[in-house]
Amino acid sequence: MNTLRNFVIAGLLLASTTLHAQQPAQSALETVEEGVELLLETIVRSQPLFLTNPDGYFDAVEQALGTIVDFEAVATVVMSRYRESATDAQVERFGDILKTTLTRFYGAALASYDGQELAFIPSANPPSDPRADTVVGMELRGGDSGNITLQYQMFLNESDQWKLKNISLGGINLGRQYYTQFDAAMKQYGNDIDQVLNNWQ
Repeated sequence: MNTLRNFVIAGLLLASTTLHAQQPAQSALETVEEGVELLLETIVRSQPLFLTNPDGYFDAVEQALGTIVDFEAVATVVMSRYRESATDAQVERFGDILKTTLTRFYGAALASYDGQELAFIPSANPPSDPRADTVVGMELRGGDSGNITLQYQMFLNESDQWKLKNISLGGINLGRQYYTQFDAAMKQYGNDIDQVLNNWQ
């Protein structure tokens, strides 16, 4: 009987572990909603610094972005086929560089945000695997430039947390755009990744 009981308990534990692995605690959409809300709250709170203390403004934006973006994953997307020849230290360094690049880009783009309506758009064709990469859309409505559409490519990291690894803004895929820049720099500097990173702008 003890053997049977232990077998049943082990089976239940295995089933529970498998269920946990298949169902992350928070969905990609929920993660994006929570992360964007935090980012916009930070933007509104820090807007007075944009002109008077831009470094303070961008520091606040960077902290908010860090809750949702995996910058090393972004670096891997941007490096694309060059990732195989890069060391982990180079990827980490490039992630830090892109953190600054994306913070400046995103922070400047949202510096005039004044409470426009947000609409989150789940993926039209969600993958059958709940752990597969997924795309979450967002539309910022009613700004001076009209509606702005964003798409977030999300993935599950080793801690079972959804993180952003690529973004499209108004139809422009930033990962692909930065890859074009990285590819051109690799050709310019003879495939020397350190030189590419030293001269990244």
